[in-house]
Amino acid sequence: MSEDSVLYEKKGDIGTITLNKPEQRNTLDLKTNIKLIEAFKQSAENRDVCVIYAANGKHFTVGADLKYGYELASNTDRMAEAIEFMESWQILTRSMYAHPGIIIVGYHGWVIGGGFEHTLASDLRIAASDTRIMLPEVGVGLFFSNASTKILPRIIGEGRAKELMLLGKEISAQQALNIGLVNEVCKPESLDRILKKTANSIVAKDHLALRLTKQLINENQDIDIEGVLGRESVAMITTGQSEGLREKLKKFIEH
Repeated sequence: MSEDSVLYEKKGDIGTITLNKPEQRNTLDLKTNIKLIEAFKQSAENRDVCVIYAANGKHFTVGADLKYGYELASNTDRMAEAIEFMESWQILTRSMYAHPGIIIVGYHGWVIGGGFEHTLASDLRIAASDTRIMLPEVGVGLFFSNASTKILPRIIGEGRAKELMLLGKEISAQQALNIGLVNEVCKPESLDRILKKTANSIVAKDHLALRLTKQLINENQDIDIEGVLGRESVAMITTGQSEGLREKLKKFIEH
């Protein structure tokens, strides 16, 4: 099990997906991306209400395996594999966005390039204080992946997103918190505990309401106000008819 580059574990309503290439600083190649895609799909099929996305080793991930990428770019016979590798980043974002559960990512150490961009599809981001985030693509003549040109400006604003993408400078965990890129910063030794505590807090809430909240926040950004109002009405009716709501209201009234 320890030889797997991606680990998946389910305990109750919480799934944990872990990058497990610590000796390679959790670099991402085609095989690793495919395993991540499979893990998120498996988690969705298992109906995990919350997913902790973590990484073993000193760094969360330094991003794409550059040696592997160079080998693909230098060998015309591997063009099909190169295209599949590039597309795997986009499929990974699709699999994370399609997951009905709440995805919490726990950063530590370096989080670079596509290794950061794909995590933008998570719902909550918690960073250890030793986290360093950098988007170096423009400096080396590459382009961004994982819908980051849309999602990152949505999270931190267009000006901040352009600053990170165009200048490629690293930012600390505290700077990421200051601009709303992460939700919380903690001591490195506390990261696992806080991830689990946050996950437990999430799964204690109404599961239908959680799923609908994630879905509508993700989808409603591209819909006009009238469309949003209509979709919210349907969601209110749906949750209002759930047995879980009736039980919670009953307990509230009785107290």
